[in-house]
Amino acid sequence: MRSREDDALAQAAVDALTAQLALAPKPGLPDPRDLAARAGQRDHDSLRWSAKALGPGLVAMAAAARRTGEPTPQLRTELGAIGRCAEHSVGLAGGGHRGALWTLGLLVAAAALDPGAGVREVTAAAKRIAAHPDRRAPRRPSRGSSISAKYGAAGARGEARAGFPHVRRALDALAAARTAGATEDQARLDALLTVMSTLQDTELLYVTGPVGLRHVQAGARAVLEAGGTATEAGRAALHSLDADLHTRAWSPRGSAGLLAGALFLDGLAVTVGARGRVAVG
Repeated sequence: MRSREDDALAQAAVDALTAQLALAPKPGLPDPRDLAARAGQRDHDSLRWSAKALGPGLVAMAAAARRTGEPTPQLRTELGAIGRCAEHSVGLAGGGHRGALWTLGLLVAAAALDPGAGVREVTAAAKRIAAHPDRRAPRRPSRGSSISAKYGAAGARGEARAGFPHVRRALDALAAARTAGATEDQARLDALLTVMSTLQDTELLYVTGPVGLRHVQAGARAVLEAGGTATEAGRAALHSLDADLHTRAWSPRGSAGLLAGALFLDGLAVTVGARGRVAVG
């Protein structure tokens, strides 16, 4: 049976994803301010609705983890089956968020295993879950796994099996930007750019190849090296990168999903309250 704690974890994850969607400008990613003017971009309301459609699947993942109590092969298989059902539901609601579902699903399950865990413990538990194969997964290779094999990129599976290093890097960037006096949106954008600057995004590799990936990484580094989005020079570099990537139709969606994972962990307190709410602060 599901619990209020499961509902609270799932809602925290959905809130993190919708907070990521609300940021602007995100280089090459959907912008809530002017999506209607950009050909080929999903409507922002559709993306928000499909984010909410992840909720039931995330609740089921939390419940499965709480019921299992350990990061076992059986839990990994069950999470995979739930995830495939959730992907179908999200597709009916407008699509998108596949990478975010993988990241948030593992982190929600890991948090449910130990409600009192901190960031390090949650990412370590997610790593242990991801280490197991999904024995019921379709035998055909996914596009991401094919690109990972072709270019030697870690991909989404590799990121999880390494304990989500880019999620942890994003959390460090959030903390540093806040300490330096950035606004919350600026801190979150700096965290996104930090991920973009080093992530071997398999979606970008598929669309652009290695040269394009390096172009995106260099553009993200340029914003950070200019002082980040809290500075005038950094904001100018950000807008230039955003215009460039939209013109090229290059979208670093892998980085966006990992930022959502970081925002989920950032808002997750060490305990779940007795009333079933996740405390945030």
